[in-house]
Amino acid sequence: MSPVLAGVLQLLALIAALALAYRPLGDYMARVYSSERHYKPEKWIYKAIGANPSAEMRWPAYLRGVLAFSAVSVLFLYGLQRAQGILPGSLGFSAIDPDQAFNTAASFVANTNWQSYYGEQAMGHVVQTGGLAVQNFGSAAVGMAVAVALVRGFARSRTGELGNFWADLVRGTVRILLPIAVIGAIILVACGAIQNFAGIHEVGQFMGGTQQWNGGAVASQEVIKELGTNGGGYFNANSAHPFENPTPFSNLFEIFLILVIPFALTRTFGRMVGSLRQGYAILATMATVWLGFTALMMWTEFAHHGPAFDIAGGAMEGKETRFGIAGSAIFSVATTLTSTGAVNSFHSSYTGLGGGIQLLGMQLGEIAPGGVGSGLYGMLIMAIIAVFIAGLMVGRTPEYLGKKIGTREIKLAACYILITPALVLCFTAAAMALPTPPHSMLNSGAHGFSEVLYAYTSGANNNGSAFAGLNADTQWFNSTIGIAMLLGRFLPMVFVLALAGSLAEQKPVPETAGTLRTDKPLYTGLLVGTILIVTGLTYFPALALGPLAEGLAS
Repeated sequence: MSPVLAGVLQLLALIAALALAYRPLGDYMARVYSSERHYKPEKWIYKAIGANPSAEMRWPAYLRGVLAFSAVSVLFLYGLQRAQGILPGSLGFSAIDPDQAFNTAASFVANTNWQSYYGEQAMGHVVQTGGLAVQNFGSAAVGMAVAVALVRGFARSRTGELGNFWADLVRGTVRILLPIAVIGAIILVACGAIQNFAGIHEVGQFMGGTQQWNGGAVASQEVIKELGTNGGGYFNANSAHPFENPTPFSNLFEIFLILVIPFALTRTFGRMVGSLRQGYAILATMATVWLGFTALMMWTEFAHHGPAFDIAGGAMEGKETRFGIAGSAIFSVATTLTSTGAVNSFHSSYTGLGGGIQLLGMQLGEIAPGGVGSGLYGMLIMAIIAVFIAGLMVGRTPEYLGKKIGTREIKLAACYILITPALVLCFTAAAMALPTPPHSMLNSGAHGFSEVLYAYTSGANNNGSAFAGLNADTQWFNSTIGIAMLLGRFLPMVFVLALAGSLAEQKPVPETAGTLRTDKPLYTGLLVGTILIVTGLTYFPALALGPLAEGLAS
């Protein structure tokens, strides 16, 4: 079987699995977030944190809950890393340096999971399982809660109430993430991923000396890393490591975990707003972009450009032979079009145009299908921009799901769109202009610039993957990428929740003959075009200096 055919079959199997899970999971999540019942374990949690899960919140109160929970999480994880040297199960590792501890705490709480350290050489069992793995659940649940709050803004009218953050947080964790993670961890263990609390042990001779490996609760952390679109690996090699991702089947299963909740949330959205067709329109938009990027990535990596590529069957540099080009390309697109950031190959080794596809996937805002929760609310923001553009073209006040998109709404949407590009471009410009940061680049020229641009794109978009050619463990990069991750995560949430509150207060607008049908293929095409044009106009000059220049020169 040819590698190309094998890749197509993998892609078809993945689509089939996602299609089978779409309806039951989407409907189940809609029931979870619409239920008024509280299970006994959830009541224990509410009592422990002093929350009233039945109290409705307006958007400022909901936002305070998001920020308070996240601030406490940052402080807890920072303190845990700084105290690692005196903790049991530390495997002899010392405390993490302050700048790296801040970067890591910001990264995992912001659902970014950017890592400027070697996991197997820096973090012990307590920090890995009690700190990083816990935040994988918490940050994902926060993103889902904010998305559900925005959906309620569309579904409700004449009220500013968006639900209860603490109830949404706990339900998302207990009823959705935890059960799937338990089942997924069992599957990964069956595939060969390790799950233990063993210490450091020697595994044999290597280059004239002994080689050492850590044990760890890898399978349980790996599954929530992918399911919650987090991305932080137990080992430095991330999902290219055989302890995290042993077989081609586990590779495909991990891609499925990355995509299943973001895609299924479109069904949850349609169910909660009372129109499944609206959910299908959003799904079609996400699927169109995802399939297009996947096909383009596979084409660029399979294309032959000389004898070495012909012998290898494509661009195999930096890729695991057990996954091949297709398994690596599908994984790469899945992680950069979501906020996952996990890698099963090294993105710096992709072709110039392949690296550009990875960058562009993040720069779209990671909305196809995007992160857990963040992909849905990011796509809904773009949907508002699209109806605004359509309204300008026909001279009508734009409407979406029966809500008028007025001055306030479009300002909030515009602020959301502009935050991340401003962070990415300003920090990249500062890093390239100052004398010290460019010394961290492994390569010069266009590829070196792409390394820096990729780092800030990954951080500000809460992706977490790296080009693997940049030494980011410096005070400059630890501090600035940490700031970019926090601002890129929580500033957009401010505008999302403010928009949700504004929409919830509106009176529904009756549909007329002149109303734009947002559940039709025409609108889906308009939405795809809006996404590509907005991103292209914003990032094209930077992309032209990096991956495009490199790709055209090769």
